[in-house]
Amino acid sequence: MKISIERDILLKSLNHIQSVVERRNTIPILSNVKVISSDSGISLTATDLDLEIIENLEKANTLESGIVTISAHTLYDIVRKLPEGSTVDISTKENDKLELSCGQSNFELSTLPEEDFPEMSSGEMPCNFVIGCDEMANMIDKSKFAISTEETRYYLNGIFLHAINGELRSVATDGHRLACIQSKLPTGADDIPSVIIPRKTIGEVRKLIEDTDGNINLSVSDTKIKFELTDIALTSKLIDGTFPDYERVIPKTNTKIMEVKTKDFASSIDRVATISSDKSKAVKFAIEHDSLILTVTNPDAGVAVEKLEVSYESDDLEVGFNARYLLDISSQIEGDKMIFTLEDPGAPALIKDSAHEDATYVLMPMRV
Repeated sequence: MKISIERDILLKSLNHIQSVVERRNTIPILSNVKVISSDSGISLTATDLDLEIIENLEKANTLESGIVTISAHTLYDIVRKLPEGSTVDISTKENDKLELSCGQSNFELSTLPEEDFPEMSSGEMPCNFVIGCDEMANMIDKSKFAISTEETRYYLNGIFLHAINGELRSVATDGHRLACIQSKLPTGADDIPSVIIPRKTIGEVRKLIEDTDGNINLSVSDTKIKFELTDIALTSKLIDGTFPDYERVIPKTNTKIMEVKTKDFASSIDRVATISSDKSKAVKFAIEHDSLILTVTNPDAGVAVEKLEVSYESDDLEVGFNARYLLDISSQIEGDKMIFTLEDPGAPALIKDSAHEDATYVLMPMRV
């Protein structure tokens, strides 16, 4: 193998690839990236056995075709430290070493046999459709904060993607809060199976969208999902589990409506939560006619109180919520106002964005 490539192009690709590779691996080959050079350019592949990413780089000068596997993080760290705008020359030597040179810098790096590198077969994916990058980014951004990190409830460790009533929905919940985002069902997505996309996959896809305009080709089966962007294909296993019936926890009978300015609300919550204990983060709402009093009490630190103007016409209500969860939700609200639909101290709150009818948030109350 002998290739020559611009450092900036290689770095951008390695930035996508290396984050898939775990820093600590019991299987040495999984620490490596597979580099294939041919007349059409080079391709880089990385996998953790659950997720595979392949990126094709056409802007590479292949002088000699070949295949090699090399430590992903070592290669990334070297290329990252090379001067901007420089050219990187990579070649393999007879002693199973890889030589990388750039200007006055020369590295001789260890490799592993390419036949040991695992291939992820995607199999047949019956459902194929196209979705805009902006649309996909919106569905991820507005729901990923609610993904559970609790490994015991593994079926909540991702985003639930499914079709319902002519809409494509992404839903995430950790049992304390829930985010449900919907958009128009893309052409060809009518028969999409209901799938749970793992948290790590969601994070990697979001990074790829950041550097891409246009559309994503999405292919889905019962066990795998594939995202294809311009020069990148990401294939991932799905979470094998049943997502709970989230519709049951979305309040349908709440009647007390409170409207509050998003920025003022977020700033106030942030201020009063300064003295809350790390454990509880509880903030009490005392809602009266057109006013909301926020109170945080911490036996060790003291009390914080702040009053806000709101639009509220119903009976007085006192209810508690987790301040961090409120801030997470308010950070996703694009409109000037947040609309809370409440009922009693034990009922979950339904929260809507004044600018986005398609986003629904549910927050469980706390005792305060």
